[in-house]
Amino acid sequence: MNLQHRSLYLIISIVAFCAGDLHADDSPPNIVLLFIDDWAWNGSPVAMDDALANARMPVLEMPNIERLAKEGMKFRNAYASPQCSPSRVCVQTGQSSPRNGYTVYMNSRGQEYYDESRQYASFPVVPCVADQTIDPDSVTIPEALKPLGYVSAHIGKWHMRGDPGDEGYVLHDGNTDNKPGNTLGSFAKEGEKKPRRLPHNLTDPKLMFSTTEKAIGFMEEKVAAKIPFYLQISHYAMHAGSECLPATREKYANHPLVQAWYKANSKDKDTVRLGDDPAVWLGMAEDLDGRIGAVLDKIKSLGIEDNTYVVLVSDNGYRHKELHLDPELKQPHHGAKWWVWQGGIRVPMIVKGPGIAAGSSFRGNIVNYDFLPTFVDWAGGNPDTLEDIDGVSLAGYMSGKEPDDAFLQRNLYFHYPHYRSGMPHSAVVSGDLKLLHFYDSPNTPMLFDLSTDMGEVTNIAGQLPDRHKEMYREMMDYFESVDARIPKMNPDFDPSVYEANQDYAKRKKWGAFDGSRPLEDDEK
Repeated sequence: MNLQHRSLYLIISIVAFCAGDLHADDSPPNIVLLFIDDWAWNGSPVAMDDALANARMPVLEMPNIERLAKEGMKFRNAYASPQCSPSRVCVQTGQSSPRNGYTVYMNSRGQEYYDESRQYASFPVVPCVADQTIDPDSVTIPEALKPLGYVSAHIGKWHMRGDPGDEGYVLHDGNTDNKPGNTLGSFAKEGEKKPRRLPHNLTDPKLMFSTTEKAIGFMEEKVAAKIPFYLQISHYAMHAGSECLPATREKYANHPLVQAWYKANSKDKDTVRLGDDPAVWLGMAEDLDGRIGAVLDKIKSLGIEDNTYVVLVSDNGYRHKELHLDPELKQPHHGAKWWVWQGGIRVPMIVKGPGIAAGSSFRGNIVNYDFLPTFVDWAGGNPDTLEDIDGVSLAGYMSGKEPDDAFLQRNLYFHYPHYRSGMPHSAVVSGDLKLLHFYDSPNTPMLFDLSTDMGEVTNIAGQLPDRHKEMYREMMDYFESVDARIPKMNPDFDPSVYEANQDYAKRKKWGAFDGSRPLEDDEK
């Protein structure tokens, strides 16, 4: 969206507000987004699909998330980007990663774009550059809500570079990345990056408690002033580098399944290294649940529960090994973070708020770039005035409107034209069908029926060649329409260099294939 269009949108929103599109007698709802880092679709005791035993992690106790699910709506098919920063940009702008160009976050050393082409100069395809800041012409959530009378705060992890204040946030923690959430460094002995075991005096793991306190203070202030607010609480949990309260870790260290893991892996509860201890990850999840509960309790005590939307969602998919503490459970998804297999892009999501039926669920496909138009809709604005976005408002569907075929069959686009631990590939999800395209294997068409093959085991492109061609054409036409960057075959490809790379085996295993792939040991 150029500056002229951005200004026009703000003017239209102000005029609509003043003209009474948002009725004076109505109190605008508050919106709270609980944004969790690196949290798998099956990473809590709440199953996004009640029919699947491995859609949940029963060893965990997270009563507040269970409470949220009972009082709100679960989303079976919620999607995000395969890495945290692109996902965060999608949320803020309502744009897909192919459109906004922010397809990966890496160490750009202050440059406008991240360019990995030299690092992978001998690999099969030439990867693309990626934007490293939000496009200043994009309308973000606070900018879209401000004309409707809202004040916005962003507490916790930002990880998009730039100043959150420049995007309209009046309260924020600055240009934060993962580092502030890794608090254990301050407890390390000389010569160590972090302690070998959990410190007995750790009181604010992953900054969960201080982040929550700051967020609660913002809510109290705005409620007292009778100002509607948007609050994004972006937790550093559940990112790698697990931290939790010592007492919570002790609880899970004594759990029978964790005790069995210690024994099977020749570990001792009192001497196991911090990075090897599943009890710390489990404790981090339960501590996080407690902070979510603190926010829900404060919303209730402030008297705004009936007029506040709470959205709980993860920034990207993940593959939690802690699921296997229960020997009967295996991963429901293929792939992980950094990949557009289901394991990298399918995420848990629960929403509670006015007009949303308690204990309900939604099976249609939704994606994180739907949030911006949804929030504008909730706030009393007109999401149709938002230009150059890819998301649609979910407000009507959350209130019980039946989705039509146009919504159910719409294309959701995912684009990761990079290497690192992954490889350049893209995907489009349409209804139950999902197309994947690996740029190093352009002659291997890939199509999956997610209704019967959630694990993406059987490639049915050969059975539905016309449908594959149609979806591929739609994807490439869309990429062209939004000026997406597309990887090209590398004329300087050197197989010996590629095969010597430490991630070659995974790229080979998780790349394109014909027919069916073998299941991995931790997959169902």
